[in-house]
Amino acid sequence: MNRPPVTPTIPPQATLSKPAVNPAGTKPNILLIVSDDTGFGDLGPYGGGVGRGMPTPNIDRMAADGMTFFSFYAQPSCTPGRAAMQTGRIPNRSGMTTVAFQGQGGGLPKEEWTLGSVLKKAGYKTYFTGKWHLGESDYALPNAQGYDVMEHAFLYHANAYTYGDPEWFPDMDPKLRKMFNDVTKGSMSGLAGEKPREDWKVNGEYVNTPDKGVVGLPFLDSYIERSGIRFLEEAARNPEQPFFININFMKVHQPNLPAPEFKHKSMSKTKYADSLVELDAHIGNVMNKLRELGLDKNTLVFYTTDNGAWQDVYPDAGYTPLRGTKGTVREGGNRVPAIAVWPGYIAPGIRNHDILGGLDLMATFAALAGLELPKEDRGGAPIYFDSIDMSPVLFGNGKSTRDSWFYFTEDELTPGAARVGNYKAVFNLRGDDGAHTGGLAVDSNLGWKGPQKYVATVPQIFDLWQDPQERYDVFMNNYTEHTWTMVVFNDAISALMKTYVKYPPRKLQSESYSGPITLTQYQRLKYVRENLEKNGVNLPLPSGN
Repeated sequence: MNRPPVTPTIPPQATLSKPAVNPAGTKPNILLIVSDDTGFGDLGPYGGGVGRGMPTPNIDRMAADGMTFFSFYAQPSCTPGRAAMQTGRIPNRSGMTTVAFQGQGGGLPKEEWTLGSVLKKAGYKTYFTGKWHLGESDYALPNAQGYDVMEHAFLYHANAYTYGDPEWFPDMDPKLRKMFNDVTKGSMSGLAGEKPREDWKVNGEYVNTPDKGVVGLPFLDSYIERSGIRFLEEAARNPEQPFFININFMKVHQPNLPAPEFKHKSMSKTKYADSLVELDAHIGNVMNKLRELGLDKNTLVFYTTDNGAWQDVYPDAGYTPLRGTKGTVREGGNRVPAIAVWPGYIAPGIRNHDILGGLDLMATFAALAGLELPKEDRGGAPIYFDSIDMSPVLFGNGKSTRDSWFYFTEDELTPGAARVGNYKAVFNLRGDDGAHTGGLAVDSNLGWKGPQKYVATVPQIFDLWQDPQERYDVFMNNYTEHTWTMVVFNDAISALMKTYVKYPPRKLQSESYSGPITLTQYQRLKYVRENLEKNGVNLPLPSGN
């Protein structure tokens, strides 16, 4: 069997021994805008916008002014998607594949580097506002993770704020309701090194009464926008100080409750469409302020979202023309919108198809700041980054050095799917039993609801250039047999797995139910433990983490 012409490579650890030269000649300001659960096909630059009943003029302008990415990847759900962006590491390395329920504590380990803590090393002023979703313990919050200022940080997905709301769940036991109301933290603010403070609680109602201690979901993004604009205004007063501002809007994660002024303002007049129009307006207001203050000329703006569309919650869901949904390793759960803007340095109207992703923000931002990425974590242990520097792509100087992408669900060390070049191998078939509307129907409604189901030696193979919807498995098709691609995938996955040996993953910070612990498993473990104990080795029983 001949080896295929494309030799796979895992992206090298981003040590950045020779940092990319910033074309502006100075450390640029960086504005990272992240939305929530935004569908690949909802936005104007991706065939959505007016064509889908939800105009996005401000995002359309960003695409016209800069570079739009069409093979940009996130992770399949909120917490790992945000962890990957913040750390530049595959989420299983940091243990952030899921997040605990409110009241359970935990979160992003204090040993991890974040975009904020790395850019602090280059003298950046760092700000954070909006959705965090990387844990609720004090050590895991933005103001303990490299951000000088944390204002209106929200620690959970939007629906978590409805748990204790009697209007949403009138059947809940009063004791359980009280528990949720007691442990759920609302808007969190604080400076670096300070004890974080709660500004007010959050619920799922149309109430905007911070003076009375509660603000409803419909109004959160207006507070996030105002914080972002206030940060920009402060930064403009000290133009010699480079800044990094991370603005994370809560929309359009379900339940979508558009602010009153955006109700029925979309053409579709649905809650999701109205909320997307609201999201676009908030982004537009931030971008307008950046231009008004004259900061846009030396600011790299990057917009993206945390994961693919969440079809499980249709009709309160985004749209993707790709197969699968949030919670799966299909393209629909992982390929996301992304746009970069920097007038004078990123050419306008560019459409890019290189394999890139949220993991790559870390190496890119560090390179522009003139930094090498740390070789040790914040606790002094060796650390591996899965991030590559995108700046050659952004500035038109070269192609992405990344030719592979690995897809993971919550409990996977080996990837559930892998892309090398234009080919993709799918091993974890979660979500393949979606709504049946034809023999070759794209599954659309089954994400986490679908059980994990792994193939043995015969994965599904798709050519993502010819078949981006993953409809036609060519692994052993009589005409287009692509069994040879397994040589490529085996090499890429083997290279990935070798990195775990030298750089072991951290303990999972939360764990979802992944199947029963059987009596036979327990008894075998007990037998092994007893025998090891006789030889002087202690093997503790599982703790659930």
